[in-house]
Amino acid sequence: MDTITLPTAADMHIHLRQGSLMTMVTPAVAEGGVSICYVMPNLQPTISNTEMAVAYKAELEALAPKVTFLMSLYLNPALTPDEIRKAAKAGVRGVKSYPRGVTTNSESGIESYDIYYPVFQAMEEEGMVLNLHGEIPSDADKNVCVMNAEEKFLGHLKDIHLAFPKLKIILEHATTEAAVNMVKSLGDTVGCTITVHHLQLIVDDWAGKCHNFCKPVAKYPSDRAALRNVIKEGHPRFFLGTDSAPHPSHKKEGPDSCAGVFTTPLVLPYLATILESFGALDRLRGFACDFGRAFYEVKNEKWVGEVKLVREEWNTPQKYSFGGEGIVGEKGDVVPFMAGKPLGWKIASIN
Repeated sequence: MDTITLPTAADMHIHLRQGSLMTMVTPAVAEGGVSICYVMPNLQPTISNTEMAVAYKAELEALAPKVTFLMSLYLNPALTPDEIRKAAKAGVRGVKSYPRGVTTNSESGIESYDIYYPVFQAMEEEGMVLNLHGEIPSDADKNVCVMNAEEKFLGHLKDIHLAFPKLKIILEHATTEAAVNMVKSLGDTVGCTITVHHLQLIVDDWAGKCHNFCKPVAKYPSDRAALRNVIKEGHPRFFLGTDSAPHPSHKKEGPDSCAGVFTTPLVLPYLATILESFGALDRLRGFACDFGRAFYEVKNEKWVGEVKLVREEWNTPQKYSFGGEGIVGEKGDVVPFMAGKPLGWKIASIN
């Protein structure tokens, strides 16, 4: 097989940033073969109410008018059931939960889920989606670190699901065999996103290699195998959410490297190459295009195109530049995932 034709993909977890970085990243969504994406709210300030979500969506649509942007709110103590109902009427699709301090712009994240049960009940009634960053904060006294923070979170996922069985919940960017098994054990209202980079990386690939560092971190070979196997299985509740998270290169390469891997411009070439490497190329359409749309019950999109991928070996660009002449804000470069490394598939056309 030397060509693949499939619908434009659905990226159900993406970071599009602000300012000049947003100006570069947002048009790249369609360039990567994606026509609908679920946008994360961890900006500065966080997207914490309906008006902010609507305003941010308008900014994104001005930069990429063909793309459908599904918006989310940042779970915070000021969020009320009334605001949930207001957001639902405005088309906001869900609410994202960040544990305090575990990733980019999560300083105002939550410490306890119990106080949000009235919010979750309103979300259940309105058909909104709860997106969970599935880690607990590191704590040396409790033997918690980045390598086991996700597994220790999974009890919270189960508790929320049992309390609100009709609430759609997504465990975001799963990295462990335990997470895969937990999601499979729960009801049909619980889904799970898997990133491009977690299908390729293990701990050896990010330790000391700043551009592969993300949160949650890639884990053991057996964990990567579990992610790959659930895709080979074609399980419909596991689907693409890239968690593509661009940072200027100097913030990745400094003494305190920012967490995030950038994949937006090349989503489908990355996926075709990686899935083929473990015998799952035939699962590309379900994982990248169909399952996420079905779980989110997408009914109306501005545009669904047709992507043609061709077998061709070429090298991932070393960098993408942002800012510069005529663009307000900082300027710099973002280093993409697998920079300079060969890919086996390339987008020939998007119609």
